[in-house]
Amino acid sequence: MHKVIEPKILYFGTPVVLISTLNEDGSPNLAPMSSAWWLNQSCMLGMSGKSKTVENLLRERQGVLNLPSADLVSAVDRLALTTGRNPVPDYKEKIGYRYKRDKFGVSELTPISADLVNAPLVAECPIQLEARVEQVHAFDEQNGSIKAIEMRIIRVHIDEHLLVPETENYIDPEKWNPLIMSFCEFFGLSGKVHYSRLEAAFYGLPRKHRAQEIRSLERQIAQRS
Repeated sequence: MHKVIEPKILYFGTPVVLISTLNEDGSPNLAPMSSAWWLNQSCMLGMSGKSKTVENLLRERQGVLNLPSADLVSAVDRLALTTGRNPVPDYKEKIGYRYKRDKFGVSELTPISADLVNAPLVAECPIQLEARVEQVHAFDEQNGSIKAIEMRIIRVHIDEHLLVPETENYIDPEKWNPLIMSFCEFFGLSGKVHYSRLEAAFYGLPRKHRAQEIRSLERQIAQRS
C-alpha cells in the first residue's frame, strides 16, 4: 500500500561530486554536492546560487568534477558544514556552517594541476573530470536562489584500475564503487558506509531520534484527547 507523504527533502540517491574551483585570489576551493546528473559529455549541477562554488563557476566558467569512491567518505564528511564564503551567510550559519579558507587542508585531500582548466584535480579521487560552464539556468523561478549549471566535460582522468583490462576507453562498472548521498546519509553500492553531519543540520535531529520523538508526542496528544 502506498501512502501520501510530504518529505522534507527528495534526495533519493545520487553520486557525490567534489567540485574544485578557483577563488578570486587564486586559491582553490573544494565543495561536496550530490545534485548532479549526466548526459552524453555533459553534467547538470543543481546548487544554491549563494554558494562560493557557484560564485567561482560563474566568474571563471570552469572547474573540476571529482568523483570520490566510497572509501573516501571520511574526507568528504570533513567538508560537510564548511563554506568558502566569508562571512558565512546567515541561513548557513544557523544550521552550523563555518568558514574554512583551506578546504583541501580540512579534507586532507591533495590538489594537483589540471591539464585544461585553472582549478585543481583531487589526487585521491579515481575519476576527475575537467569541465567548462556552458549554460546557467534559474531552477527556482520564484527567487532564483537555485541554479542549474550545465558543465561540458573536456577531459576525463580515470584511475587505471577502473578500466576493463586491455582496453583504453572502457570503465568496468564492477570496479567502480561511487560514494552516494541518499537522504543526507552516505552509501556505497553495498550499503550504508558512514553517518553524515548534514543529517542533523537538515533534520534538526538524526531522523530515527526525531521519528521516536514524533511518535512520543503523538501518543501524548492521543492520551489527552
